[in-house]
Amino acid sequence: MGLLDGQVAIITGAGGGLGRAYSLLLAREGAAIVVNDMNADAAHGVVAEITAAGGRAVASIGDVASPSAGAAILQSALDAFGAVTILVNNAGILRDKSFANLSEAQWDAVIQVHLKGAFCVTQPVFRWMKENGRGGVIVNTASSSGLGGSFGQTNYGAAKAGLWGFSNCLALEGLKYGIRVWTLCPAAATPMTEGLMTPEMRAQWSPERVAPVLLYMVSGLSGDRTNRTLFASGSKVMEVKMVSGTPLPNHAGFSAQDIAAAADRLFLPDTPLDFNS
Repeated sequence: MGLLDGQVAIITGAGGGLGRAYSLLLAREGAAIVVNDMNADAAHGVVAEITAAGGRAVASIGDVASPSAGAAILQSALDAFGAVTILVNNAGILRDKSFANLSEAQWDAVIQVHLKGAFCVTQPVFRWMKENGRGGVIVNTASSSGLGGSFGQTNYGAAKAGLWGFSNCLALEGLKYGIRVWTLCPAAATPMTEGLMTPEMRAQWSPERVAPVLLYMVSGLSGDRTNRTLFASGSKVMEVKMVSGTPLPNHAGFSAQDIAAAADRLFLPDTPLDFNS
């Protein structure tokens, strides 16, 4: 018996890296997998790996960033397996450039794939889950670049922070229908991050060390938890959340000078998120 027997998972960007690791692990735990990728050879290669190991999988080839593509990916799941109970929005690209040198095309490309792509794939899946009353789990992929910042990644960070907000809102809408929503911030050595990690980090931070965190999220092991964010790397797993400081009473209205005078009480200690150790 696997943790995901009877489940059907759509995983975008699953032809390599994290998506491949997710697909292989979820398949081993009993889920049928829809392997989405723009690279047909890569997608079919992952399908072949899964079926050779006795699992069930089909490929769905295409760019996630259009409503027709999202509908086609859902239809692939319904045609092959009759349902969808898990969606992992994993597809992504990088177009790194310092902000002063960033082109509109580089901005648009990253927002299109990460943020619009999640919308285009999630909406038909969410509607199907809602209308069929089976509930489900949706995992959106954010990043430490969006939640903590990263030089040269204003486009990527904006897209990933947007996905965090997307998750927070979608989780509230999904409560009524038994649809749980998670945000995963993975750090792993993949083709997309190849030039950003040292050889030591690449050796330790394999995608296979992140995949069990995803499995926890989408399986019954996580119970009814929703609207949570986990950072996962080769060295640690931790929850990430926004916190508020001590409020200043504002009965008569603040002046700018009042804010300055209360700054020591207003601002939280400067403790940056530790994503690297």
